[in-house]
Amino acid sequence: MTEDAAVEDAVDEELLTIGAFAARSRLSAKALRLYDRLGLLAPAYVDGTTGYRYYRAGQTERARLVALLRRLDMPLAGIAEVVEAADGEHGETAAGLLAAYWADVEERFAGQRSLAAYLRGQLSGRSSEMGESFAVETVRVPAQVVITETRHSLADELPAWIGASLGRLEAAAGECGGVAGVPFVVYHAEVSMESDGPAEACVPVADEAAARAWAERHGRSWQTRVRVEPARTLAYTRIRKAQVANPQIMAAFEAVERWIAGQDGLSYDGPCREVYFADWDAAGPEDPVCDVAFPVRRSEG
Repeated sequence: MTEDAAVEDAVDEELLTIGAFAARSRLSAKALRLYDRLGLLAPAYVDGTTGYRYYRAGQTERARLVALLRRLDMPLAGIAEVVEAADGEHGETAAGLLAAYWADVEERFAGQRSLAAYLRGQLSGRSSEMGESFAVETVRVPAQVVITETRHSLADELPAWIGASLGRLEAAAGECGGVAGVPFVVYHAEVSMESDGPAEACVPVADEAAARAWAERHGRSWQTRVRVEPARTLAYTRIRKAQVANPQIMAAFEAVERWIAGQDGLSYDGPCREVYFADWDAAGPEDPVCDVAFPVRRSEG
């Protein structure tokens, strides 16, 4: 807007100095300057000679909205989306954006609350209590041909990648004789917020020759390959969909590890894994969906 146009608009609506606008909007001048730099609330007019900022009284509502959204720790990009929708008289859209953001916040806080409880138990020596409800059994799994994707991933990226990669592999299984077993994910090294694995998503298929031809067509990238998973005995515990998250899944892995440690002559025989035997999308929070497992072997004699 040109200076002349801004002055003309001021005839219809009062222009306020930054100090007066700060008082009216109950914000500091410092906050208003910050909102201007961030592109969230630009002044209606800036004097080209003095650099003084002027605001319209009608900008008060937007200023207060920005301030309240920042108190929710909403990222700046999210604030911009909400205020733009609100300015455009799309109140339902703005409310929906806020609702989606807050649902994510509550989910994150719920996870942090559970993790804090888990850590309190560990620090107080009561961590074993979380594992008492996990029944551990063993099962023999025959050798199987699997098509796989491997990725280095931190813990917060892992759930989305698991769903996407298993979906891609199950779709590709149609070119490899079809799905011939239960999908699973192998952790070749720790996956956490500091360690990125790698993790390997695996789908058993029926036709090894067709699978290897499929791998040839897809360039044999290091992320995608075909291999034979040997026959294994798995020590596992079954968990519900609500437990496939930290810290519950950590407690499940620890329960299996404690069980193995308590068995005479039993040792580890490969990296740990999660076996996804149910339809994830159709399952409810209390439905069993996953086996947390360790390959084991019993020493001779």
